[in-house]
Amino acid sequence: MGCYECCMRCLGGVPYVSLVATLLCFSGIALFCGCGHQALTESERLIENYFARDHQDYITLAYLIEYFQYVIYVLASFFFLYCIVLLAEGFYTTSAVRQSFGEFRSTVCGRCLSTTFIVITYVLVVVWLLVFSLSAIPVYFFYNMANTCQTINFLSETPSSISQLCIDARQYGLLPWDAVPGKVCGMTLSNVCKTREFFLTYDLYIAAFAGAGMTVLALLTYTVSTTYNFAVLRYLGRKGISPRC
Repeated sequence: MGCYECCMRCLGGVPYVSLVATLLCFSGIALFCGCGHQALTESERLIENYFARDHQDYITLAYLIEYFQYVIYVLASFFFLYCIVLLAEGFYTTSAVRQSFGEFRSTVCGRCLSTTFIVITYVLVVVWLLVFSLSAIPVYFFYNMANTCQTINFLSETPSSISQLCIDARQYGLLPWDAVPGKVCGMTLSNVCKTREFFLTYDLYIAAFAGAGMTVLALLTYTVSTTYNFAVLRYLGRKGISPRC
């Protein structure tokens, strides 16, 4: 076998769909976990500096932020390993493996393993659709805050009207209703929107939201890939046709 034929054989056995999904999943998880972790830290700083005077008012929020940051560590580790396993499963079910190890056979164990991957990936898709939806909440909060600040700057010549324009963190469940002050209004809010902390936190939440979307897309791609692999293992394995997803 010449060098060209050998290269074509190797390239023909690459599970391109699984490879693209793995890269997309790694990128999405890195964005979501990295940016989300830092965004939570910056959010706590914003709440502490501008929305709450007493530490007891946001101590529950601080515990939740710490808890979610530990969850992020677990998510990053789990998805790194799971994506590697799915990619390995994609390589294993290509024609390159069949050509290397002889006649391809669809075993009960192989079908069971493929079914397990399909079920787990489907559950993860549902979970991450929920995560994707929830990650839009802080983006919506900061979007409203930025729009309110733009309105304040536009009406800066009428101080009596801008004093009624506020962002109340208690309405979003970030603070208890008895927290003081719990909200920021007028030119104070406008000054908050000009700080580095605000822009950094806003951008980090947008990046985390985009990362969650990329992860959902990667998991949907994995679902298609694993389902295709299972179908070929189940129905076409004995005919010598092997999957390439």
